[in-house]
Amino acid sequence: MHTEPHPAGVTAVHRTVADVMETAGPQACDDMTVEVALSVMTSARTGHLLVCDDSGLWIGLVTQAQLATARDSSAYSDRVQLRDILGDRGPFTSPVTTMSEAAHMMRHSHVDALPVVDGHGSALGVLAPAG
Repeated sequence: MHTEPHPAGVTAVHRTVADVMETAGPQACDDMTVEVALSVMTSARTGHLLVCDDSGLWIGLVTQAQLATARDSSAYSDRVQLRDILGDRGPFTSPVTTMSEAAHMMRHSHVDALPVVDGHGSALGVLAPAG
């Protein structure tokens, strides 16, 4: 997990996702093509993108591996958009979730990055291992 010093008065037992999440980095609209998304990831030096709809609400997360798999498929064309490959939104968490709950969710969901979403559906950031 990404670790940072916690604010005064916050013990490791009571840390929440908000205490350690990475703020929302690059985000992509669901109509972005796979090629453009791969370029954005390369430029941002990140392995994932938060995907939002045209209202700015979070609808998923894509990884570099997912995009490479889509690009390498026989059905791929340069017009394939993120919405075409998203599928299930996958797991996400709230900023008030405890770190122990979030770590448990990540282990059992077999994900390397967990979107952090507020009660309105807006992406606030990502919980991911440092590195």
